Amino acid sequence: MKIIPKNSRDQNIIHMDLDAFFVSVECLREPSLKGLPLLIGGKSGRGVVAACSYEARRFGIHSAMPMKTAKRLCPHATIIGGDPEQYSMYSNMVTEIIAEQVPLYEKSSIDEFYIDLSGMERFHNSYLLAQKIKGDIGKETGLNISFGHSINKTVSKVATNESKPNGHCKVDRGAEKPFLAPLTVDKIPQIGPSTSNTLRSMGVARVRTLQKMPVELLQNVLGKNGSRIWQKANGIDHSPVVPYSEQKSMSSERTFDQDTTDVHGLKDLLVGMTERLAFKLRKQNKLTACITVKIRYSDFDTRSMQCRLPYTSCDHILIQKAKELFDKLYQRRLLIRLIGVRLSHLVGGAYQINLFDDTEEMIALYQAMDKVRLRFGEDKVKRAAGMKLRHPRMNPFNGRMAV
Repeated sequence: MKIIPKNSRDQNIIHMDLDAFFVSVECLREPSLKGLPLLIGGKSGRGVVAACSYEARRFGIHSAMPMKTAKRLCPHATIIGGDPEQYSMYSNMVTEIIAEQVPLYEKSSIDEFYIDLSGMERFHNSYLLAQKIKGDIGKETGLNISFGHSINKTVSKVATNESKPNGHCKVDRGAEKPFLAPLTVDKIPQIGPSTSNTLRSMGVARVRTLQKMPVELLQNVLGKNGSRIWQKANGIDHSPVVPYSEQKSMSSERTFDQDTTDVHGLKDLLVGMTERLAFKLRKQNKLTACITVKIRYSDFDTRSMQCRLPYTSCDHILIQKAKELFDKLYQRRLLIRLIGVRLSHLVGGAYQINLFDDTEEMIALYQAMDKVRLRFGEDKVKRAAGMKLRHPRMNPFNGRMAV
């Protein structure tokens, strides 16, 4: 455990992160895997690594790396496909343990949590309570979790990462800048490989250099992110812990002004709605395991059909299932007044897309498309079939849309 010297009274933001979560769950299920270089993800030569053990990381392997590269770095590694339903179950167990003991928490991903204990010091020692929660998680689930404690989310997250695996780190109020200063710039949240390379090309390798730079210079180089990165480097972060509530489903439907039997047009609209929902999933770091298609006939008879599928947030998988369900569902050949699609059985995840099944080429394509959508708007990149959803002049089925 690390303790950074105390300067004044503590604020109470806790960050908790399960250690090598997917790997740890697999080791609980099969103890013989403990201590081995373990890779979880697509087993084919074109698959990618969804997660890896600490033993595998010593060979330079990391998540999202092409599986063929990981095999080359560590030929004797054990590779398994993974079980998202088991990971979701263990994540829910940890969530319940945290929810029972704290007044406010945010579940930022399937294995990561923020806890706000501000104002609780008169009732509990926040750091001791975090240690108790860590112990309870270990006893009740068998999983190791690390945590950091400080006055804000950024510093607590960095403290957690510095204490891994199975550790804890406290940064007292006033010690944020000295704690961050010796770290490399890529330890700061929001600084990815591209930004890190840009900073290093400027001779900025350590956070202490970032702390001393004029914020205007970073804004000129990095745009609007420059000021946020400067604040994080200086231990400043006013973002709140957002109360957690589990979203069970998301849906979209269209009621037409004129009833129709144009099957091709209906399927195009279905593609557009499904594509939009899939992007929304990835944007929120969520996966779905169930898709439902609904149609309402002109006589108001409403029918729906659903199917389960492996956890995913990929357009091509969900669109294919939506079309299959529509073909099975549309049997009466009557005029249709409404069509809809619903995604349910949602779980949080750290990955924007399903790393368990997709090839590196498909992952690169989705990441590129989502990057354009996030920067310029979701309408800038879409399938041709889905154009009718967002362009009324091209849509013969104008009407009310609910999302």
